[in-house]
Amino acid sequence: QFGGQTPLNLAQALEDNGVNVIGTKPSNIEAAEDRKFFQALAQKLEILQPANGMASSADQAADIANTVGYPVLLRPSFVLGGRAMVIVHDEAALRNYMADAVQASEQRPVLVDRYLDNAVEVDVDCISDGETSCIGAIMEHVEQAGVHSGDSACIIPAASLTEAVKIKIRNHTFALAKALNVCGLMNIQFAVKDEDVYILEVNPRASRTVPFVSKAIGVPLAKLAALVMVGHKLKDLGFTEEIIPEHYSVKEAVFPFARFPGIDVLLSPEMKSTGEVMGIDSDHGVAFMKSQMGASSPIPSGGNVFISVRDSDKPLVIEPCRQLVAFGFKLFATKGTRRALSEQGIASESVLRIADGVPNILNLIHEGQIQWIVNTPSSTANARRDETKMRAGAVIKAIPLTTTLAGFSAAVAGLSAL
Repeated sequence: QFGGQTPLNLAQALEDNGVNVIGTKPSNIEAAEDRKFFQALAQKLEILQPANGMASSADQAADIANTVGYPVLLRPSFVLGGRAMVIVHDEAALRNYMADAVQASEQRPVLVDRYLDNAVEVDVDCISDGETSCIGAIMEHVEQAGVHSGDSACIIPAASLTEAVKIKIRNHTFALAKALNVCGLMNIQFAVKDEDVYILEVNPRASRTVPFVSKAIGVPLAKLAALVMVGHKLKDLGFTEEIIPEHYSVKEAVFPFARFPGIDVLLSPEMKSTGEVMGIDSDHGVAFMKSQMGASSPIPSGGNVFISVRDSDKPLVIEPCRQLVAFGFKLFATKGTRRALSEQGIASESVLRIADGVPNILNLIHEGQIQWIVNTPSSTANARRDETKMRAGAVIKAIPLTTTLAGFSAAVAGLSAL
């Protein structure tokens, strides 16, 4: 027992094997009640949420997705570490997920959420003693919303959020702490899109980011939270005001991909990292570069860079690529990306897609001609197969690999500062 209750995932496993568990609810009932409570609470506090629904069949999921609009985030109703969470862009992918990835039913519903494309995700760690609430830090994720928070790099203090957005985040945080009667730590995940702040989830518990925040601001949050939970007040402990450090701290995830040859390293809602490192500097770009060094994926200071991005990202890679050329890098690109660069006066060498013949990017990787790969995922099946092979090849050869535009921009900013 934990606090007088059997954990829901254990209770469900026991019940699935014919064991009668007293004093718990099946996870589907808990999930439905949690979502209804969460929706009502957000509406009461006037906090935006992505449009969502709960489905127990493929047809229900398709109806919800058509109502809220694609892309949508799909996940089982009870999940840890983002397990089996995916983003789908059309009904065919949705039905494939419902048929193969999960066993949806009245007892095992699937949550369907509108995915906020190109939104910035934000983590907040906060301590409350029931009377006073104090924010440990507002952390801006480097990767866009949709990448699991445990896999995304994040920065303290937030580098690009406007003051108006930060005020909204603080007000929402304090309102949630009061409404949930939090005593101890609380973690909230928000998504910011076009200056609107959406709540993704709130957890009245310590988060994996607590050690990072504590080191960044110089305050032992776990110790203070433990003292608060046994009756101390934050005023007596001297922690009542948010600390905004004068330096930047960047947390980066460490991945085990090198131990699993052939695995796709693309970041997703499902957590894949096995550790974390931290970079600190007065410049946020340099702090990011230090975090990459600590994660054993240092961004090169020169050499050849392979660029291949999906169509919607092509306009956004122009300026970073222009900077790379100015720094002395040589660019290689697939046909579509090369055309977009050429139209803006940026020179690059053409590289065939893997499916189109040789020499292709795999040949260049094996010959040691590429020092850095920037690749954002395509939507077509053939392109995805090529990209999976390329990313796997990069891991084997220990070539730095960037799969998000935000990560690419942060790296170029770091190179510029250096």
